Amino acid sequence: MRDLRAFTLAGYDKGRGILVQALWFAVLNLVFMAWFTPARIRVALLRAFGAEIGTGVLIRHRVRVLWPWKLKVGDHTWIGEGVWIVNLEPVTLGSHVCLSQEALLCTGSHDHRAADFRYRNAPISVADGAWIAARATVLAGVEVGRCAVVGAGAVVHQDLPELMLHTVDNRRRPVGEPA
Repeated sequence: MRDLRAFTLAGYDKGRGILVQALWFAVLNLVFMAWFTPARIRVALLRAFGAEIGTGVLIRHRVRVLWPWKLKVGDHTWIGEGVWIVNLEPVTLGSHVCLSQEALLCTGSHDHRAADFRYRNAPISVADGAWIAARATVLAGVEVGRCAVVGAGAVVHQDLPELMLHTVDNRRRPVGEPA
């Protein structure tokens, strides 16, 4: 039986103090996600809060990043409108990565077997040239390989090798192979 009263934040480090967290949430909600904020300002804000961001990165509006200091993005990567990066643990995006509209990268989960529902978090890594398509989800601990594709609406819960396509019906095939 689950006993949520026993839940603690044991083993989870937010990485910054409460004042920095509060300031980030204010900036995130008032400026960063706004449609009128230029992409170059979004990049500058992430860097100001500790993210490592390469050159030529495009970040659209309505993007949410839980903790910028736990984000690393390579060169010429695109982060589409409405993407949500729930990075309780580090998220690394390579160069020339595309995260399409409303994709979700979630490094946090819970141990459903433990009565206290403790955290079971793990980092996410997306290698150079990979594409996470619209409304796709990448879960904790997953490594998406070089030039791999997570199809629209698909959920990935285990590593995806390079040059592989993972579809919404959990099928995997080489990227260039016909459907």
